[in-house]
Amino acid sequence: MRKLTAIINVISWSGFWAFGYLALTAERPESGQTLIAILLAALGMLSGSWAYMKLSKGQPLPEPPKNTNRPEA
Repeated sequence: MRKLTAIINVISWSGFWAFGYLALTAERPESGQTLIAILLAALGMLSGSWAYMKLSKGQPLPEPPKNTNRPEA
């Protein structure tokens, strides 16, 4: 299940960047195509954020490295 969520995460963020770029570089910002690109970018952002939060849920923070060669000050 985690692999499927990771694939959804990658595809969602790819869609966000691709459709966001199309929406920002449109020659006629008031066109229907721009609106669709904005909606698809927003959908990519929401689903990518959801998948990222689902993947990172319950993951412990990494511990700092233990260096025993350094004298205590």
